Order: sequence, then C-alpha cells, then structure tokens
Amino acid sequence: MALEIKVPTVGESISEVTLAKWLKKDGEYVERDEIIAEMESEKATFEINAEQAGLLKTLASEGDTLKIGDVVCSIDTSAEKPATAAAAPAKEEKATPEPTAKPLAPARPASQEAAVKASPVAAAMIAGNKISATDVKPGDSGKIWKKDVLAALQNPGRATDKPMFSRAEKPEKMSALRRTVSRRLVEAKNTTAMLTTFNEVDMSAVMELRKKYKDAFTKTHNVGLGFMSFFTKACCFALQEWPSVNAYIDGDQIIYHDYCDISIAVSAPKGLVVPVIRNAESMSMADIEKKVVELAGKARENKLTIDEMTGGTFTITNGGVFGSLMSTPIINIPQSAILGMHKIEERPIAVNGQVVIKPMMYLALSYDHRIIDGRESVSFLVRVKEMLENPAQLLFGKDPVKTLLEL
Repeated sequence: MALEIKVPTVGESISEVTLAKWLKKDGEYVERDEIIAEMESEKATFEINAEQAGLLKTLASEGDTLKIGDVVCSIDTSAEKPATAAAAPAKEEKATPEPTAKPLAPARPASQEAAVKASPVAAAMIAGNKISATDVKPGDSGKIWKKDVLAALQNPGRATDKPMFSRAEKPEKMSALRRTVSRRLVEAKNTTAMLTTFNEVDMSAVMELRKKYKDAFTKTHNVGLGFMSFFTKACCFALQEWPSVNAYIDGDQIIYHDYCDISIAVSAPKGLVVPVIRNAESMSMADIEKKVVELAGKARENKLTIDEMTGGTFTITNGGVFGSLMSTPIINIPQSAILGMHKIEERPIAVNGQVVIKPMMYLALSYDHRIIDGRESVSFLVRVKEMLENPAQLLFGKDPVKTLLEL
C-alpha cells in the first residue's frame, strides 16, 4: 500500500513552501516518525516525518515550490525491511588503522601551518619572501612545490585555485525565506515614513560590570553575561516611558502594548530571522540571556518555529558583531521602531574639559515618523543611553539616588 505524504498546513497566511532538502533518498527504507525532509516556508524551516515505515518514493525535487496539500512523496508500507549486515561489527574490528599521513587539504588554518609540507626549494622561497605556507595552495599530492609558491607570489591576495579574470556566473533560486525578507524590507521602505536618529553611549560602566561579575553570573545562572540583556532591559524601561515607540499602526488605529515583546535580529544560514523574547519587561537578566542563547541556537540550526518568530513590538539588531561602526536599520514591520547596536570602539572623548579614551558605541533608532515624533524618538534613545551609562538604573528604571531623595 502506498501512503501519500502531503505538505502540512504550517500557518494561516502561508500557502506555499520550498522543499529545502531530502534527508532520506528515493528507494530508501524509512522508519515510522523518522525525519525524511526539510521544508522551508516564508517564516521558518520545518521537518516532514514518515507517517509509517516503508520504502520511500520521492515525488518532488529539492528547490521545488509546493502548495499546501501537495504530495511530497509516498511510502510503500507493504515493503519488507531490509536485513542489516550482521558481519559489519566484525569488519570494524579487523579494519586496518588509518595511515598517519593524509593528503593535505587545499586550505589550511594558520594553526596548522607547521603541518603543511613543502619541497626544499619551495620552503626556501616561502621563507625568503616572508609569506605564510597557509597562503599557498598545494598541488594534488598535498605537497607545496616551487610552481605553487610562484603562483601565490604572482597573484598576491587572490585565490590561486580559481582561474584569473573569470567571468563565470551562477544562478541560484532565492529561498522562500529570502524572498519574504526582500518583500518585507521593500514594503517597510515604501509604506512607512522612516527616519533614523543617532546617539552614542559610553560602554565603560557596562563593560566594568560584566568584567566584575561575569564569572559569578555564569556560575550562578549557567549562562554568560552578554550585552544583549543590558540593552533589552534598557529598551523595556524606555518603551514603557515612551509607549508610542512600542506601538504600531493598524488601519486608522494605533495599537499600544502594555508588554514588551522584543524581536532579536539574528543572521541565520538561510537569511535574517527575528525570533521574539516575549514579555521581556518581566524577565530577569539571566532569563533574557538564556532566551537569547536558546533562540540564536535554534536560528543557526534552522529550528525556529513560526510562533517563535511571530509578533514582536520592538526590534534590536546588533551589527557590531560583524564590525559595523554605524548603520541605519530598517523597521521590522508592522513595528514602528528598531534599535541598531554597533561595534564598541575606543575613541577620544571630552570629559570635564579633558580628552580621555572611552569604549564608545553608536546607537541608531530607525522609527516610523507617522506615529513617533522627534521628541519621542530622541528622548527614547537618550533614556536608553542614560541607563546603559548608569547600569544601576536598570534595577527598576530610575536613578537610585533620585529615588531615595524622591526627586
């Protein structure tokens, strides 16, 4: 009996998906509930499982766009399970040991430079020209010869394993996720009155606090103390002080939120995703850090669910991890604002009439001017700056001394 496996319903607004990868081959025997394929919707990657054990017959190819309800494959449930090779363990026991020397790969990390073999002439040329052996592509034998060094010297800074002046092109179909990201970015630019305001924050206090407590924090909570929890906490307090930054437009209405669902922009293998930390305003620093680690891990493995990426009232994106010094982030619609973090860089700053070196970070807040005025956007960003430069305020969002004095 042939059992048809169809594309399941994965969301109210999703009508088609892309077959990303077959995990089992055509004609292969599969067990019940075994994962046989990965599908990609415009919002997330999900898996297809075998509903019964049997022989797999694939009916779609990788990269195909399928409608919800389309047949992906069939399983012949009447097929007998093939017998496993009983002699396999014995072969493993008698297997000859691996040779100690293997052909070297074309590319080598710097830490493996000593393992790269070169002929005497090639080695002398490498030393004489003060180049790294890892920058030279060895021949098929895995050994570097004179001609390999000459090729590297004639083409400094260029990959010697690619033809010179190549004009080759490679068309590649956009994934469903990339198509959705493209559409939403253009929609954000075309449908919002987007404007960006900038400020800079002295990260000295946060960095000193992290240095002082990071070991104790990790030991107590079993998670590292990163920058994201500080920024998330600061944004949650500022969002509650300036509610329009945490709101969005729905038709002729403005929807305000008493909660802060913070979207964290993450660069995943298949494109940008924005998983959500829900009710971040009610979470501790440790809870935020654990959630960031969890969501980032799922993003890297393409395991985020649609629910984990749905919603969000405000977005934080960190271009600093890639070395960005300043940028203008694009709003994650239908939200009305997004905060861009950037690289921390030591710069000369005037403090009390003296020039001192401080670890500074530029902050950028892109916002929809239809709902957020200049006063609100600038005040929001200044509030975030104040709390990051005085982390004690993150305890309950106010200056402890002013609170004590009831000022």
